[in-house]
Amino acid sequence: MKKIKFYFLFIFLLIPVVVNADSARSTIVMDVNSGRILYQNNINEKRLIASITKIMTCIIVLENSDINEDIKIGDEVIDSYGTNIYIEPGEIMKIKDLLYGLMLRSGNDAATTLAFHTLGEKEFVDKMNEKAKELGMNNTIFNNPHGLDEKTKNYSTAHDMALLAKYAYKNNKYREIISTRKYVTKSSIKSYVWYNRMSLLTNYKKCIGGKNGYTPRAGKTLVSYAKDNDLVLTIISLGDSSIYENHEELYDYYFSKYKNYLIVDKNRFKIDSFSNDKKYYLNKSFSYPLRENELDKVQTLVKINPSIDENKCGFIEVKLEDGIIGKVYIYQKNIQKKEEVNFLNKIKKLIIR
Repeated sequence: MKKIKFYFLFIFLLIPVVVNADSARSTIVMDVNSGRILYQNNINEKRLIASITKIMTCIIVLENSDINEDIKIGDEVIDSYGTNIYIEPGEIMKIKDLLYGLMLRSGNDAATTLAFHTLGEKEFVDKMNEKAKELGMNNTIFNNPHGLDEKTKNYSTAHDMALLAKYAYKNNKYREIISTRKYVTKSSIKSYVWYNRMSLLTNYKKCIGGKNGYTPRAGKTLVSYAKDNDLVLTIISLGDSSIYENHEELYDYYFSKYKNYLIVDKNRFKIDSFSNDKKYYLNKSFSYPLRENELDKVQTLVKINPSIDENKCGFIEVKLEDGIIGKVYIYQKNIQKKEEVNFLNKIKKLIIR
């Protein structure tokens, strides 16, 4: 990670860039860790999203079930169509295996089964919409767990799906699933070998996972992730005829223009104490993706306010030009005087004897 040598220096700017992604109706490039938007095109246009719906399905299952539980497939899969993993009523599988079938093969039957057995299909969809509101996905509505749009329809925007992609990436199991190229498992009656349908994972070396989708009404949709050094980006495209080529081009461009800079380092933070019995510290560092020409535009401001709460005594505000891009809280803890510590240690030794 690039380090900025000066403690409280620095700033931010959205610079429009020409990249050949015009074939997409909506596209966004976002830094996964900070949420900074590096590129945007019609990111708030509400559109059908097809099977990238399954990212939300996966997260709801991960947060509301024991993925090692065995479940019995029911008649809910009989009417499944489109891309399936071809599970059968009466078959017994682990929830974990169904999640791999959901994300690697885009199994609509897996989506229906997971929703049915996790909460019940209606309650599951309600939970999807509840989570969307929680994440600030204000232009999103889910009506099913799979993304098919002939009977019921799921709508979202590139920006909303970026918020979901950013949130989902924090889940370790989610990251493990979407980065898997090949998965082998077996149920109570047969064996399965699944290869990831999201071909960018195989064809682009910086790609670390994602989920593709398609219906005739939605067109091609794609959520992907890529990593270069310690910079992790996600790209969401809706209605794109050249989806993989555009994602690869966008990644190459933005990885060449941005680096992740360590602006506030918790391990090097030091501030003179106003009291001999107080110690001030940070519990996290702050990094941000910047262009090289933005380095001298970053500013940091330290504010001490002991009344924030019992432990927080202030914060470091990080600005890029006129915008606040981060805030790191300063904490305080009481420290005993040396003579007091020595006295207590002597008492402890006497008690132990």
